Amino acid sequence: MRDPLPGAVGVSKLCVYDTLTPDGLPGGTPHLHLCCTEAYVVVGGTGMVQTLSGQDGFAEHDLRPGTVLWFTPGTVHRLVNRGGLEIVVLMANSGLPEAGDAVLTFPLDVVRDPARYAQAAALPGGGAPGTDVTTAYRRRDLAVQGFHELRDGDKLAEFHEAAVKLKQPLLDDWRARWERGAREAAERTGRQLAALAAGDPAHLRESRVSTKPVPDEEGRLGMCGLLNTYRYD
Repeated sequence: MRDPLPGAVGVSKLCVYDTLTPDGLPGGTPHLHLCCTEAYVVVGGTGMVQTLSGQDGFAEHDLRPGTVLWFTPGTVHRLVNRGGLEIVVLMANSGLPEAGDAVLTFPLDVVRDPARYAQAAALPGGGAPGTDVTTAYRRRDLAVQGFHELRDGDKLAEFHEAAVKLKQPLLDDWRARWERGAREAAERTGRQLAALAAGDPAHLRESRVSTKPVPDEEGRLGMCGLLNTYRYD
């Protein structure tokens, strides 16, 4: 990865879906991440995020402009849009979320079957801008069904186990991405500290500025809404 954001953090802007799900709440697709901490910075509208975590159980958190909220791997999260909800999303381990770090909360029988999961999670054209949103809503609604089963049936631990098994084939690729991204970024800081301790300012002479005036892609169908995405590789 060349010139990633600090600490190999990924960034995108999210306009949360505002159509109704089967339980009457408008919003996104419940899911969790296996390796990545995620943060929200709310920049417009109002809403909430429902979470289901091993330490805190089920909770609801209000979102309004200026709110900053983050959660660690294993936390199921579901965005609810109460009106014009827009969020800047920061993701640890840039590259891993795009490589399948997320697991949607489909019913357990689907998550335990890799073929069924892949079929249920797929979007035409990968959700590229202009894709019919019907399939995205269909997979979201199935994940909402599974979310209620996890919450009401106390099955989060079972879901964690199924999610780990589902993603086993991807772990070697994830490790390689982490080594090129977040690990390299941390080790670079270590080298700089060592250089400073030795009185060596060489890396300061290599300083530069990078910018992205506009997103590389606008309107991609994401799990929770329409994404404006930025590439740094």
